[in-house]
Amino acid sequence: MELIVRKVLTALHDAGFEAYIVGGAVRDMLMGRTPHDYDVTTSARPEEIRTVAALQGWHTAQIQSERFGVVVIVVDGMAIETTTFRGEAYGSDSHRPEKVWYAQTLREDVLRRDFTVNALAMDQDGHIYDYAGGQKDLRKKRLVTVGDPALRFNEDALRLFRACRFAGQLDFQPVKELLRAMPKAFPRVEGLSLERVVREIDTLMVTPAAYKGLDILVRSGLAECSCRQKQNGQYTAVPILPECSHLPDTPQSRPFHLFDAWFHTLASVAHTPADLTIRYAVFFHDIAKGMPGIRGIHDGRYTDYGHDEKGAELSRAILLRWRKSPAFAARVAWLVKTHMKFHYFANTGEGDVTKWLRREALEGPFRRTEELVEAMEQATEVARGDILGCGHEQADTTGTDSFGEYMKLAAGQMPVSTKDLHYDRRIPEQCGRQTGACLAVLLKRVQSKELQNDADILAKAASKWLKRHNGDEPDDRR
Repeated sequence: MELIVRKVLTALHDAGFEAYIVGGAVRDMLMGRTPHDYDVTTSARPEEIRTVAALQGWHTAQIQSERFGVVVIVVDGMAIETTTFRGEAYGSDSHRPEKVWYAQTLREDVLRRDFTVNALAMDQDGHIYDYAGGQKDLRKKRLVTVGDPALRFNEDALRLFRACRFAGQLDFQPVKELLRAMPKAFPRVEGLSLERVVREIDTLMVTPAAYKGLDILVRSGLAECSCRQKQNGQYTAVPILPECSHLPDTPQSRPFHLFDAWFHTLASVAHTPADLTIRYAVFFHDIAKGMPGIRGIHDGRYTDYGHDEKGAELSRAILLRWRKSPAFAARVAWLVKTHMKFHYFANTGEGDVTKWLRREALEGPFRRTEELVEAMEQATEVARGDILGCGHEQADTTGTDSFGEYMKLAAGQMPVSTKDLHYDRRIPEQCGRQTGACLAVLLKRVQSKELQNDADILAKAASKWLKRHNGDEPDDRR
């Protein structure tokens, strides 16, 4: 336990109040993890919390949640959310309680919480208070709601997505009762904001066992629900992720794939680093497999020609629907579109890699060379995950890794914009107002490897271009 948090607990205790660390921090400490933050629950009311803090010389921050009994105490730069014991009642809102009141006991406070492993409390001496069986569930690595799961999910529909996220974050398995209760709360999802839902999915996507949470999200039917977004004072329904619903029933041809399209997707996610761009690209890389117009049969084998192009189209549409930035959506879509081409170049040794790279510099969603380099690094990780996700014990990514390193080096030498040209002041001094036009020509010549990206060479080429452009010298480029 952090010394600072113990100070807060002790100060409240010495002032005559109960005080405990509660929730995720207790769970993490019992799992041998270092908590990211600490929440304190206490019998003290907000004004009493402020008085105790003032006597200690601690600052308290003003936040909107104070009307729900929440005070943020800042001690030595560390913010500790301190909440009065409370009870809650839910109404028409799908996430926020309709009524909040001060509770009298710790037991009443923790039994309103979502999952048993988040309903644990600890006092300043390290004693654990467990009224919901959370310690047993921690040992068994299972996710269980506090009380009736259907009631918990219907109170706050965001808990459906939190269940997916905690499965991935903790690498726990939800109990059958939890999974069976989820669909009973699906009608409440339509009242959740798009922002909150996407935030939970983003967080899930980079958890250690993301594949577990994603499996729950899709196979439970939760991904087929819609949430909402407010625009011009009106709520509109936003489908969450129905595009993935067909994957669990989509077979693939053996022996190349040992899994169906869904388990291959999950296995591929499991073999990638916890990077949001890479994880989304891998998650979406085969999203179009099995779709009408894509799925076919050739010589008795399943085929999915064009699934990369269609998958890129779908992934871009999903991410833009989720109000992700156009740049993020474009990068993920590019990685999905590119993954088959990357495999082809890496494994066949055929094709003109330089031509491909130049085309990406000219037409791809990149503004600078460093973006192209980063994209090649990401494409390598997507390809590795795809290969390892096929399930073969002898899977070898050596060739892919080597090709990826080569492509990163090649991309580093490929200017994407005129800002990537290594020119100096000689060019603007020579060309004046024609500098932009000159640099555009030089960019294309460097991209096509007619010129080296070198200050002296570019200055000489600019001088010749200027003379030709002004009609002082014939075009002798050969």
